[in-house]
Amino acid sequence: MVEIAHPLLLFIVSFAVAALAAREIGHYFARFHLPLISGFLFAGMLIGPHVLGFISEEAVDQLTFVNEASLAFIAFAAGSELYVKTLRSRLKSIAWITGGNALIVPILGALAVLALANFIPFMRNLSTANRVAIALLAGAIFVARSPSSAIAIVNELRAKGPLTQVTLGVTMVSDVVVIVLFAVAIEAADALLTNVSFSLWFLGLLSLELLISVVLGYLVARALRRVLALRIKQTMKTGLILLLGYLVFVGTLSIRHNSHDLLGFELFLEPLLIAMIGSFFITNYSAYRDEFLKILEDVAPTIYIVFFTLTGATLDLNVLADTWLIALSFFVVRVGAIFLSSFVGGTVAGDPMEQNWLGWMGYVTQAGVGLGLAAEVAVEFPAWGEAFATLMISAIVVSQIGGPPFYKWAINHAGESHARATPGAFDGRRDAIIFGVEAQSMVLARQLQAHGWQVKFACLDPSFIQDVGATDVRIEQADVTLASLHQLDAQQADAIVAMLSDEENYRLCEMIYEHVGTETVVARINDRANVERFHELDVLVVEPGTATINLLEHYVRSPAATSLLLGMESEQDVVEIEMRNPALHGLAIRDLRLPLDTLVLSIRRQDVTVISHGYTQLELGDHVTFVGSEASLEQVMLRFDAPPLPAMSSSPSQFSS
Repeated sequence: MVEIAHPLLLFIVSFAVAALAAREIGHYFARFHLPLISGFLFAGMLIGPHVLGFISEEAVDQLTFVNEASLAFIAFAAGSELYVKTLRSRLKSIAWITGGNALIVPILGALAVLALANFIPFMRNLSTANRVAIALLAGAIFVARSPSSAIAIVNELRAKGPLTQVTLGVTMVSDVVVIVLFAVAIEAADALLTNVSFSLWFLGLLSLELLISVVLGYLVARALRRVLALRIKQTMKTGLILLLGYLVFVGTLSIRHNSHDLLGFELFLEPLLIAMIGSFFITNYSAYRDEFLKILEDVAPTIYIVFFTLTGATLDLNVLADTWLIALSFFVVRVGAIFLSSFVGGTVAGDPMEQNWLGWMGYVTQAGVGLGLAAEVAVEFPAWGEAFATLMISAIVVSQIGGPPFYKWAINHAGESHARATPGAFDGRRDAIIFGVEAQSMVLARQLQAHGWQVKFACLDPSFIQDVGATDVRIEQADVTLASLHQLDAQQADAIVAMLSDEENYRLCEMIYEHVGTETVVARINDRANVERFHELDVLVVEPGTATINLLEHYVRSPAATSLLLGMESEQDVVEIEMRNPALHGLAIRDLRLPLDTLVLSIRRQDVTVISHGYTQLELGDHVTFVGSEASLEQVMLRFDAPPLPAMSSSPSQFSS
């Protein structure tokens, strides 16, 4: 048995194991359409000192540096979302709505906290100064949003339009505003609790602190730029960026203590504000924006697991049990304040009235920054900070669960969703539609027919139909419109092939994605620069020049396998079958009793390729790829309730043009 001597190392190892478990719990929550961070928080509560005790209170205290590095990362991520070029088109609406939120939400939130103070256990016996301090801090945290959640919803729905642009802009700017408001609120709370009077001196000190924060933020940006310019691996750059974020916390704490000893007063500098300003400068005024965003995107999942799990471990469940009704009340008050401020701001900005009625739904979700600020209060005010953080986090969790459904509904109601349509049910035969009539498409159609597919052409030029004359493939006149897709019964097509110009192909694929939902869409493109656009629509792209090179490469590296996959081996073929037989659900591959000359190549389950072995269990809807003889594949297809294969010829001549 290995004995770990240093307690801190033991705490780190224990927490690493707990974080791995939290990741699995988070993904389990996602199956029920709940946010991942809710699963991480739940896992943290479960393993924390108040339930199972896997992570002790001492361990939580010793891991403060992990929390601070994670908070700095969250601030870097929030600052990176504030990209000026993307906000200019809706700047007026964003400014008015953000201003309304920054004014109305903290005021109504603070008043609600004061009104409910006697019902909050840890506030009942506190002085008026403490109550006002707590109300100010809570009101500021109520302004926080969740850019990551909003962006995830927008990406999921492929949302485009004025409502989406404004809500994203306000969400990103709000995370900057909330840190400024929080810096003011925490300074005011500190003044209340230390009996410092509100005077011109106080306002001057606050202005000086904000100015120093901007200067330090610029210096952090310079340091980030030096790190990003290094010719080292991305993992090393990531480590240096996290270290830099942690040093921001260490530095501000050192300035606070030393200023008190040297100047007779404390300079309280908000580390999250400094980190966000540094990220803002890098994102908007450097050549390293793309690399910086790539690092943030790659490391974000790990950071969120660590931070939210550790945050969950700090939650006092006794306080949570006593205040869940208060947390729900805070949620209702916050939603009401958001609606009022968003409606007023949008009206003043001259936005359409429908957008003003719906816009508030995009601002409900809270996550990283709000949780980070709540955690910071726990550190700054130890007397009641942990109880305050638990109450705030419970309210944030309610917002995180309730917010995404609101935003999804608003985007759909505004008609700005471009999500993938649901494909039609399988009708018992395999249908393909090919857009574009030419020599290559004719050969493709005959090959598909030889494998049992029902094929029809969509021809955009009516005169070409007459020139083609008699053919064994059905040709219909069509154009790149939704009406033509319906006329061609595209909802029943199992595959659609686009062989038009790149722009026509893209319009066609976009309509198929949004209105038809066909899973297999193939497009032949001419300009490789368009590949990424098509990939966003889950289109299988064939670029002739690259395809030829790749084919030649595979022939050189593995000639036998390439010939087999291309159907050029005599009496052998490769087919993909959708598993529709309920009797086979849950059955392991080794128990299928397949013909001896048949092999399972791959299993595609919900767009994920499963690494299969003998003990892999099949599920209804799986797309299983088999290789084997024609006769054996016929038997397999019958067992899977797939349509039987016709007589096939796999001679090389079949594939020549």
